[in-house]
Amino acid sequence: MPELILKAKSDRRLRQGHLWIYSNEVDVGKSPLQSFVAGQQVDVLDAKGKPLGTAIINPKQLICGRLVSRKAGQPLTQERLKSRLKAALASREALFDDHCYRWVYGDSDGLPGLVIDRFGDVIVVQVSNAGIELLLEALLAAINELLPELNILLKNDGKMRAIEGLDEYVRVAQGDVPKLVPLKENGVSFLVPVWDGQKTGWFYDHRLNRRRVQKLSAGKRVLDIFSYIGGWGIQAAAAGAKEVVCVDASASALDLVHQQAQLNGVADKVHSLKGDAFAAMKQLHEDGERFDMVIIDPPAFIARRKDIKAGELAYQRANQLAMRLLTPEGILVSASCSMHLERTRLTQLLQEACRKNGRNGQVLEQGGQGGDHPIHPAIPETDYLKSVILRTWYED
Repeated sequence: MPELILKAKSDRRLRQGHLWIYSNEVDVGKSPLQSFVAGQQVDVLDAKGKPLGTAIINPKQLICGRLVSRKAGQPLTQERLKSRLKAALASREALFDDHCYRWVYGDSDGLPGLVIDRFGDVIVVQVSNAGIELLLEALLAAINELLPELNILLKNDGKMRAIEGLDEYVRVAQGDVPKLVPLKENGVSFLVPVWDGQKTGWFYDHRLNRRRVQKLSAGKRVLDIFSYIGGWGIQAAAAGAKEVVCVDASASALDLVHQQAQLNGVADKVHSLKGDAFAAMKQLHEDGERFDMVIIDPPAFIARRKDIKAGELAYQRANQLAMRLLTPEGILVSASCSMHLERTRLTQLLQEACRKNGRNGQVLEQGGQGGDHPIHPAIPETDYLKSVILRTWYED
């Protein structure tokens, strides 16, 4: 196999367990990056020629290499794909019922740039790595060896495809995949827009956090901000909330909210409000609306490190507006999927929101991503999700 040679002292991170190779760590005199093809698998050597492992390379990226083995000469093959898929499947099946989970979570499962979400007998495959794209037929064959006759949708239209230099497309690779696919989470039924929805159509990462909110929802009036298709709000309604209001900018997402409510027999308790979340919260406050629980799970306000300052301001503003809508002793559920927002910083922003709203706050529980989004201990970027359940009240 071709050899990628690193500069002196550039192997420390890899030896500590990380999997990524940055372009400025490569000795381009000995192994010019332009000599490699995107998606090529290479042996990685340190400056002294000692092997560090096998990697998939994309010479045009800042992260130009991703290890797929700690041994040299061990490229991903159909058999290795099958072995890693099998290990990931066993892990998920041990954790979750109903065959509904994220089957593969990229680097954490030894398959960089690959996400597979399972919805019973339907799977949605997303590839954002040129090397995995070259192995697509082998990947599908390996899947069929493990779980024959699945219905497979290739939803390869994410922004990371363009960054990786890959074409975008959405197509059925096998079987029949309807526009809406059934899913069950925490005992609640949903219909997932796998063709047209965000990412794969569903966000499994908050499953455990939504389950905790179910426990707190009974008898409460609940507001679900950035509701998407109702993952939080419908589960709250099914758990006994007396009323749920879902707010989202997408009319099609809110149409699905009402379908989910009908599906679970809670249509009389679920209402929706279409519009910008910030404007909607202001209007609800002006209208005197108050809720026992407000759930705010926004998109990533901090996509890149350079966005941290602006993103933190957005999180602070969103949580302050949400907190104004709480009853005197209300619960705020605040979530973030921004990897660059540290958990402690989110808690600080909530404390600032309490102070500006004249409230006291008490963190009842903090949550992260479920076991189908395993964290690689050497890659902090895989530990991105956080949620805080905050009890608030006014001073006596």
